[in-house]
Amino acid sequence: MRDLGIYIHVPFCGKKCGYCDFYSVKWTKQAAEDYTAAVLRNIRHYSEADRKVDTVYLGGGTPSLLTSMQIESILSEIRRSFLLDQQAEITMEANPCTISAEKLSELRNAGVNRLSIGVQSMIDSELKMLGRVHSAERAVQAVLDAERAGFENISCDLMIALPEQKPESLQYSVEKLTKLPIKHISAYILKTEEGTPFDCDEIKRKLPDEDGTAELYFEMVQLLEKHGFMQYEVSNFAKEGYTSRHNCRYWKCEDYLGIGPAAHSCYNGKRFAVDRDITGFIRSGIQQITVTDENPCGFEEYAMLRLRLKEGLYLDDFPEHRNEIEKKLPSLVNAGYVQTDGESVWLTPKGFLMSNSVIGYLVFD
Repeated sequence: MRDLGIYIHVPFCGKKCGYCDFYSVKWTKQAAEDYTAAVLRNIRHYSEADRKVDTVYLGGGTPSLLTSMQIESILSEIRRSFLLDQQAEITMEANPCTISAEKLSELRNAGVNRLSIGVQSMIDSELKMLGRVHSAERAVQAVLDAERAGFENISCDLMIALPEQKPESLQYSVEKLTKLPIKHISAYILKTEEGTPFDCDEIKRKLPDEDGTAELYFEMVQLLEKHGFMQYEVSNFAKEGYTSRHNCRYWKCEDYLGIGPAAHSCYNGKRFAVDRDITGFIRSGIQQITVTDENPCGFEEYAMLRLRLKEGLYLDDFPEHRNEIEKKLPSLVNAGYVQTDGESVWLTPKGFLMSNSVIGYLVFD
């Protein structure tokens, strides 16, 4: 039986950011209590006492809006219902404004051992434009408080290709971030998701064009690697030994169970998604799911996900497809999008920037 990862979607936010299309609702004390009770019910429902869980990820939304006791109750239920590995990676996403020094100590004592802090920028004007409620100074304080609370494994989010962003401002944020006691950076290109407040002409006309976005992306990759944060996935960079074990499950087609409204799973041979409805999640005895794939992780999906990783795709994993892939490699290698050693193929930073097109050609065409 394969090891399992568990993802808990915490759908609460104090304020919805204008660029975000993740499912979230306004936090209230009662809703958080009812939601936590529903999560505990569902963990018990999926219980497999002899199934080892080696990663847990509390994402959102803003999981740090839950109390330390609520987080502890969720982790305790996982320990009772599964075989939680003593060395499990247990990650919680956090907004800098929702984690005090006291709360961080409580979370560390509850078993959380990895934090993912939503910094996004180290420039106050950029944070204001993004709709973030914290300042750069508050983000720094959150990281330092986390280190003092005993968190060795800290990740920060960085957003690039912001409206009117210049290489100098990106360089400033990277330099400030990499001086902090963090081990991992998730760096995302801002996208205007359909239906969000940022999906408007006022924002779109201020965004960098393709060449400007490419310049910022390559600058970021070089700066992060200069400071020891090596790229291991399209948007993720880590110091040696600190890749996100949970997120790597997704890209390696390993099992994970999602609990909470809008959570996704690849579990016991099927992919399924939970309805985006917190009221339904709370009222249902068991979360309502929709099966999205009866036979996941076939060649196309597996190859697409593996090519998001710097280690790439091993050609012998699907020998029946090896010849057709190898025929397409010369043009991609010559264009600087991929590299190969004859046994595996992986994308370059230039290829990562165009990953949808490159992977589509290599795998689906």
